[in-house]
Amino acid sequence: MDFGFSGEDEVFRAEAREWLAAHAGDAEDRRTWERTLGKAGWIGLGWAAGGYGNRTAGLTQQVVWAEEYARSGAPPRSGHIGENLLGPTLLAHGTEEQRSRFLPPIAAGEELWCQGYSEPGAGSDLAGVRTKAERCSDGTYRITGQKIWTSLAHEADWCFVLARTEPGSRRHHGLTFLLVPMEQPGRIEVRPIRQLTGTSDFNEVFFDGARARVEHVVGGEGGGWGVAMSLLGFERGVSTLAQQIGFAKELGRVVQAAVESGAVRDAVVRERLVRLWAELRVMRWNALRTLGSSGTGHAGAPSVAKLLWGGWHQRLGELAMLVRGAGGAVGPAEWSASASYELDAFQHLFLFSRADTIYGGSDQIQRTIIAERVLGLPREPKGRQGAA
Repeated sequence: MDFGFSGEDEVFRAEAREWLAAHAGDAEDRRTWERTLGKAGWIGLGWAAGGYGNRTAGLTQQVVWAEEYARSGAPPRSGHIGENLLGPTLLAHGTEEQRSRFLPPIAAGEELWCQGYSEPGAGSDLAGVRTKAERCSDGTYRITGQKIWTSLAHEADWCFVLARTEPGSRRHHGLTFLLVPMEQPGRIEVRPIRQLTGTSDFNEVFFDGARARVEHVVGGEGGGWGVAMSLLGFERGVSTLAQQIGFAKELGRVVQAAVESGAVRDAVVRERLVRLWAELRVMRWNALRTLGSSGTGHAGAPSVAKLLWGGWHQRLGELAMLVRGAGGAVGPAEWSASASYELDAFQHLFLFSRADTIYGGSDQIQRTIIAERVLGLPREPKGRQGAA
């Protein structure tokens, strides 16, 4: 299937661009901005029509919105986990009662979500979950354990948690997908993790007898692995194209810096710049081809996309520092007690991109998925297996 934009899509693009230009500067904070987006009907464009408070747009219009959002310089989203991960998962696996309860607040920007997958000692090994959920006589599950690298947990109202509900089960057996309210004082503790960049976007989350209701199990008890794998497929869809718009902006700034510093006169630097530009174009056409083949395509498509952009972004960060020369090691402001860890945009890019090949499933895990599920190669010996 060829992927292209129709005249109707371009009308939609003009509407999106005009609205973003008029409102992108209105956000007082990220939660308020989510509500602004929800009130205007811009959340949940990819959801099937069902009266959940969202306007429905086709695939090409979803791409248009994602691209225009990235171009506009609008604030970072706090609601993307609920919109792009949980929303499609509930549409695919949830009950009508679950959809009616949770989708409208997401579409309105009223409830924010985080993802309780990764755990200490397991990393990208999702089947290594040790967090336990015990079913109680009062119609709830009692959850005990720890999650780590949980994005936006400090802002979230709810968390979807993968937990082990069958005692003695191993690997992907006996797992359940639970919807858990975060406001449980004494039962849920969120601890921010300070990163190389000095910021704290990720968190540790401790569950000490936290409760989830039986009717908030998605996919049935013991069906968590299938739901979790389905959700990971949604993680790298239309948003990949928006991400590439941001990458193109960053690459443009690196090119400009290379010209200004004179680094562009170096033939090796020029070759690396051109190679990054060409690779970014390849990523775009691969993403369009994948979307044109009915969404996420085959089982290896998300893993291929992750491998492509993770390494690319890391190489861009390295080149950004190279073209700056010795000045790249100097902060943008004088040190003070109140501003002891200031970074400029290139320094932040370099440091944050070190994690690109690890979070969201490490490169090693993605290669294992491609090898075993796409190429049909023999599985790794049990002692070395990862999330695949």
